[in-house]
Amino acid sequence: MAFELPPLPYAYDALAPYMSAETLEFHHDKHHQAYVDNGNKLLQGSGLEGKSLEEIVKESYGKNQGLFNNAGQHYNHIHFWKWMKKGGGGKSLPGALQKAVDSDLGGYDKFRADFLNAGATQFGSGWAWLAVKNGKLEIMKTPNGENPLVQGATPILGVDVWEHSYYIDYRNARPKYLEAFVDNLINWEYVEELYSKAS
Repeated sequence: MAFELPPLPYAYDALAPYMSAETLEFHHDKHHQAYVDNGNKLLQGSGLEGKSLEEIVKESYGKNQGLFNNAGQHYNHIHFWKWMKKGGGGKSLPGALQKAVDSDLGGYDKFRADFLNAGATQFGSGWAWLAVKNGKLEIMKTPNGENPLVQGATPILGVDVWEHSYYIDYRNARPKYLEAFVDNLINWEYVEELYSKAS
């Protein structure tokens, strides 16, 4: 299947002041578009044409690095835009998700601290994740365009810690960006939707 850039699910300025219109314009229109364009070129002749995006990510891992990098980042970003919304974040999680956070991760406050830590300590470019593995929630971090799919897990929340995701708004203060993401941007309804599919 050819990769296509999805439109943002909100206006460019909808996430301000936590994420600026300028950041979204560069991140979505330039960076994500480049993963789509490069991914489409690398997909040709790869033998993976016609597969789903998830299959392309899993099957190119460790075998076709260029394709994997672009397909992985395309997958990550399709969800990243939906993992944020105006007026998001905060502690009020949908019921089933809250129960899982309590039982698997030691409650919201511990989840928040561990998720922020995963994002802050991911060296260089990468992502921090909340994923479902073997039926339980787990916090993970991955380098570059990798995601939990290649580790036998299903991502239900991810935050992009590549500098292009925060440098315009936060300069080198990655922890401040991560706090803004968790406290003010997470679309918990979308996380819950992915959690119910993964459970």
